[in-house]
Amino acid sequence: MHHELGSTNAEAARIARPFHVVVTDHQQAGRGRLGRTWETPRGTSVTLSVLLPAPDTGREWMPLAAGLAVRDAVRDVAGVEAALKWPNDVLLPADGERKVGGILCELQPGGIVVGIGVNVDQERDELPVDTATSLRLAGAPDVRREDLVVAILTHLARWHADLCDGSQARAGVHAAYRAACLTIGRDVELHVGAADVRRVRATGVDEEGRLVVAGGGTEYPVAAGDVVHVRPVG
Repeated sequence: MHHELGSTNAEAARIARPFHVVVTDHQQAGRGRLGRTWETPRGTSVTLSVLLPAPDTGREWMPLAAGLAVRDAVRDVAGVEAALKWPNDVLLPADGERKVGGILCELQPGGIVVGIGVNVDQERDELPVDTATSLRLAGAPDVRREDLVVAILTHLARWHADLCDGSQARAGVHAAYRAACLTIGRDVELHVGAADVRRVRATGVDEEGRLVVAGGGTEYPVAAGDVVHVRPVG
């Protein structure tokens, strides 16, 4: 446990020891997908990273499996039901589908660094955008962050083991994610570039973890690395 740290992902990559967990009370240079910044007040969030061995097959599913781990931990520890937005957001449907957590996975020579952040104790004015929330705001004001860390890691180990197991176990991860993903079945705006915004319908997630969308008379997959934003229409 670090009192403060620039980035837990960077520290886990520097240590480069499989299954070593890096946790900080205050992350000063947190990063989200596509280099976005992520900052929280001291002592209000769970911020952790762990280096996991990359699955032989389906490593692109690791961020999605990590989302399942956060969903399960939030339910177990806070008693709050969460759902997932492709590719790396954890939402609280009962709080207007605001974002309570996110995942950033980075491939390293020794495996995959899985970075996880969950908003725990923030009040509304401590959140950067109206589309964010915390467990406190969702009606769970007494969550011990230590308990949430343990639960996240426990569920992450289970979902990671399934990804590394045979095809039947991996299929279970895929099915669980598809059932938890709110993006599937919705009309969305797909921001592929600054000037390329497509209105499409999300129809599924394929075996490579890509979002499958239908629009313009065709159906095709898009990878997380090719998308800037996926936003619900309206």
